[in-house]
Formats: sequence, C-alpha cells, structure tokens
Amino acid sequence: MDKQRLIPLIVATALFMENMDSTVIATSLPAIAADIGTSPLTLKLAITSYLLSLAVFIPASGWTADRFGARTVFAGAVGVFMLGSIGCALSSSITDFVFARILQGLGGAMMTPVGRLVLLRSVDKSALVNAMAWVTVPALIGPVIGPPLGGFITTYFSWHWIFLINIPIGFLGIFMALKYIDPIKSENPEPFDLYGLVLAGIGLAGIAFGLSVAGLNLLPWTVVGALIAVGSISMTLYVIHARRTGSPVLDFSLLHLATLRASIIGGFMFRLGIGALPFLLPLLMQVGFGLSPFQSGLVTFASAVGAMGMKTLAARIIRSFGFRNLMTVNAVISSFFLAACALFTATTPLLLIMIILVVGGFFRSLQFTAINTVAYAEVEPAQMSRATTLVSVNQQLAISAGVAVGAFSVETTMWLRGANELSATMFGPAFVVVAVISAASAWFFWQMPDDAGHEISGRKAVEISSRKGAAKAAVKAASEGTQDARDQRLG
Repeated sequence: MDKQRLIPLIVATALFMENMDSTVIATSLPAIAADIGTSPLTLKLAITSYLLSLAVFIPASGWTADRFGARTVFAGAVGVFMLGSIGCALSSSITDFVFARILQGLGGAMMTPVGRLVLLRSVDKSALVNAMAWVTVPALIGPVIGPPLGGFITTYFSWHWIFLINIPIGFLGIFMALKYIDPIKSENPEPFDLYGLVLAGIGLAGIAFGLSVAGLNLLPWTVVGALIAVGSISMTLYVIHARRTGSPVLDFSLLHLATLRASIIGGFMFRLGIGALPFLLPLLMQVGFGLSPFQSGLVTFASAVGAMGMKTLAARIIRSFGFRNLMTVNAVISSFFLAACALFTATTPLLLIMIILVVGGFFRSLQFTAINTVAYAEVEPAQMSRATTLVSVNQQLAISAGVAVGAFSVETTMWLRGANELSATMFGPAFVVVAVISAASAWFFWQMPDDAGHEISGRKAVEISSRKGAAKAAVKAASEGTQDARDQRLG
C-alpha cells in the first residue's frame, strides 16, 4: 500500500484505540465497581484521572518528539498505553485502577499529538486532506462505538476484555510504525522548558479536570469553580512566562498565522458544541427514552456511518469550494443537525433519528477534517511539533468544555422548570445552546484569507485550470468568429 495512505492508517489505528477506550469504560463502570469493591460514583475518578493525565503531559509531547524522534515516541506511547490497559485489567482496587488510568493517559498524551506530527512529516502537503480524513474518523467513531461495545463485552464476556483488546491492536501498531514510518527527528532540539511545563500542566489540569467533573456531578460547584480558577491563574502566569522564553512548551505566538488561529479559536467553539453530543445523546436515549446502553449505542452509531461516508469525498469537496467557504457554511449546516436533536421525543421514529444522525455525522466529519488540515497550512516544518501540541491541547479543552456546557444547560433547565428528576424534555435547550455555540464558529472561519490552504487543498490548481479553460474557450470563440466572417466574405 502507498505510504500516503498506510501511514495515516497506522496513526488512525492508534488514535481509534485511544478514543474508543476513553468512552467504552463509561458503560462498564457499574460492573467494574462491583468487581473491585467500590461505588460507580467513586470509580468515576478513573475517567477524570485519565483526563488529568492527558492535560498534564500533552504540552511535553512536542519537545519529546523533537528530542527522541517522532517514530520512537509514537511507538513508545502506544506501548505505555498498552501497559496502562494491562494494569486496568489486573486492578483489584480503586487505587490500582486510577494509577493504571493515569499511565494510560500518559501514553495517550503522547500518542495523539505525536501521531499527527508523524503524519505531517511523512505525507506531502498535497495529500494532507485525504490523510487527515482517515485520521479524523477514529475521533468520531471511537466515542460512538465505545458505549455499545462496552455494554456488549461487559454483558456477554467480562469487563477485563475492554482493556485487553488493546493489546493485539497495540502490538500491530508498534510493528507497523517501526517498519513503515521513517525515523525523522529534529537536528537541533530546543531546550526543555520545565518551568513552563509545570505552569501549563497545572493550568490545563485545573481547567480540564474542573470542566470534566462539572459534567459528572462528582464534586460541589464551589470546588469545581476553585479548580477552574486555579487553572486559569496558572495559565495566565504561563502566558506571561511564554513571552519571555524562546522555546515555550505551548507556543501561542503561532496564533499570528491566520489559518492556525481560525482552527484553534473557531475549532474550539465548533468542538465544544459537538463534544457535548456523545454526552447528551446517550443520556437522552437511556434516561429520556428508556433504551438500554446497548440499544442507545446502536442508535448513536449512525453518526459513525456518516463519518465513514465522508472520508472518500472530503478532498474533492474541499478542493471544489476552498477551505474558507466550506468551513463557514458547513459550520452552520453541522450545527443545524446538532440542534435537530432537540426535537427528538419518545415518539420520534428511530429510523428518522438515525437518518438525522447519519447526515449530521457526514457534515461534522467533513468539518473536523477541514479544521485539522487547514491548521497546518502556513506552519513551517520547524514549527510542526509546537503546532501539533497546541492543537491537541485545544481539542482536549474543547471536549471537556463541551461536556461541562451540556451538563450545565441540562441542570439549568431542570432548575428553571422546578424539576427534580431528569426527563427527555430537559435535553432540548441543551442541544440548542451547544448548537448555537458551534454555529458561532463560522465567523472565525470566515476571517481566514480567501485563498487559505489552497496549497494543500489543490484549490489553486482548480482555479488555474478553470482560467486556462476559459482562455481556451475565448480563443476558440474568437477563432470561430473570425472563420464565420471569412466565410461570409467569401460567400
């Protein structure tokens, strides 16, 4: 297979393993809690500890890849994730399980940004859209396929297999990475910014952890607010520090690039809305409509079908319309299908729900592919590791914020209506709120230059070709006109 397709598949396999694992556990919490002798509520620490580990270690990924080589770090990250998975399967107490999840988070923190770095350094820019389409699919399929798969494995086998299925996938990923990915690393790695890593780690951990537990109802709102406040203060101190150092772990100076800035800010808002969907939809299906976790998972799997259908068309669509036009309009279209979930009721035919989710999944996947690709349109090769780190941190915060905003919207609706129990009617306003936030991202995408990303989308070649075609047509028309005049004279 061509490396332009093989390397994206290698990266996508690893990212699928991570994305699926982070959501598959949610369905199996009661069974795991009963087996290791704790409560499901306490075991939710396993979810938040994983997110905390991701937030702390992602900023170090760029420097680590430059220092030791992206291929080595990527393969090592897959190995660490596998060790964490084995630790989860062998856990006999809440302490063991949380530590194993932290180890998984360390592997995941390196796997995602370094995987993208491998992709960017191995694939030509002209083939980047197709490559990103393959890598985007796991991020969409993982959260959707996770709940039904977790329910199936826990019901018919044992929860331990949720983590053990990562082992053969991981071994295959390591073998393929070492065999087919070139050992590229920076010749002059920058000095490590330890002070910046501590500030950024505390800041991101406080914000991401605070937003995540806000959606889990694990801690009082005062504690959640304190976590977010401490994280925000630490990030402010980091920003001040980053301006004074030449090699920051999170390089915000890259935001002067118009395409990266739109991908970061607009992408955050779009992901915030879409990030709430895997949280709100299963709750609506199970609590509101009374479906089992397995049944609701099968319904929401329709989003993954739409995402898969997109990957073969993404490059063609982006080349036809250009990044700016497509991302601006598609942000609104995707948000419309997100808002349509507010109309779902217990009497809505499941077939109609699945059609809306399939079509919505197509447009959301297309938008994610465009956002992930255009981010690197203006980034120089020497800045790639910093850019991938910044993008990965932004994505992690957006997903956490999406869950928090979705949960807060539902709780606010319950408070305004004086309801004590969760019902299907409480979810409508939440879907509308997150859809409006996602749609607002269109303004940031419209701020990009008209020719944004033409080099990687092939749009410029299309325009040049069309201009040549128009010129040829004009010459032909003029020639035919001259020939007609000559024929008339001769007649």
